[in-house]
Amino acid sequence: MGMLGHLFYPWGFLVQILALLHFFRRRGEYYWLWIIFLGGALGAFVYIVVEVVPDLGLIRGAFQSHGRKARINVVEAMIIDNPSLANLEELGELYFDEKQYAKACEMFDRAIATRSDSPHSFYRRGFCSLVLGDPAAAVPDLEAALRADPKMDSYRAGMFLAEAYAAVGRNAEAPAHFADVMKYSSTPEMLYNYAAFLKSQNRPEESREWTQRLFDKKRTLPHYMQRIERPWFAKSKALLAELNAPTTRQSTATS
Repeated sequence: MGMLGHLFYPWGFLVQILALLHFFRRRGEYYWLWIIFLGGALGAFVYIVVEVVPDLGLIRGAFQSHGRKARINVVEAMIIDNPSLANLEELGELYFDEKQYAKACEMFDRAIATRSDSPHSFYRRGFCSLVLGDPAAAVPDLEAALRADPKMDSYRAGMFLAEAYAAVGRNAEAPAHFADVMKYSSTPEMLYNYAAFLKSQNRPEESREWTQRLFDKKRTLPHYMQRIERPWFAKSKALLAELNAPTTRQSTATS
């Protein structure tokens, strides 16, 4: 055993360091710290198998982005000679996936000008307008998409339309529309956005209630889904801290 400990000593230490670096970067569950520290190299190895290896699947995003950029160059060249609807929509989707929303919006403009009956193009253009800070332009596009398909993008289109309504001051329609959408979807993204929306509407108690629903949902999700949805859980923690901050300050002032 002593000889084996001598052989594996530096590597076990490095495994612990790698596990700790990943833990603090991902902000995982704190019980993993005990496993990594008390379990030594074995505990760190278990952490890597359970938490790090599944995250390696996220690397595919980087390779997919590289492939999209290469495809963008090809389609851009094709559009010079053949600005067909299919090419315009494909380039818009590629820009959209790369989060180049201004360029995506331009392509969907051209696609809609070519054929004005594509709900998906209206939806994508409306989303781009909303992200680019033009909710007034987003509203008619999102409305057109929802008229054609009320379930567009698993009800995310309805969520974005409610946010656009709120942004342009249509305060009577926004809450009712958002509440209606929430009857059909309870993804972490949807729960967080609704809680944030309620906070923006000065309805803190309801916002806390929906934030708690998100935390309750987290406990029912398998671990791989918790990793995928982790950004929404982190945002919800920050939202809850903001919701509780005024109460804390008020209590401190009272005491």
